[in-house]
Amino acid sequence: MTNTPYNTDQPVAIVDLRSLPRPERHVLVFRQYDALHPGECFELINDHDPQGLLYQFQQAVPGQFSWTYRIPGPVDWHVLVGKEALEESQRRDDCCGGGCG
Repeated sequence: MTNTPYNTDQPVAIVDLRSLPRPERHVLVFRQYDALHPGECFELINDHDPQGLLYQFQQAVPGQFSWTYRIPGPVDWHVLVGKEALEESQRRDDCCGGGCG
């Protein structure tokens, strides 16, 4: 995932994980993601490549996020994480199991 339609000059927030204990990092990132409106993004800063976090996003919200490396290491990694807008058919399926008419 490399292309993002967001205004990358103005992410909603910067989430710097470098000083946080590792057990708290992923929870904080998903909280920030949940707070986004479709079309918004935040910048994640980490002290290692957050591949494990990317895999969690792929499992938890497949097709509903973007992931764009701004700085791919080797000391710090900066990633723009965005929330994609759901298509109308996805919203209906989510709201009532596809039974909306």
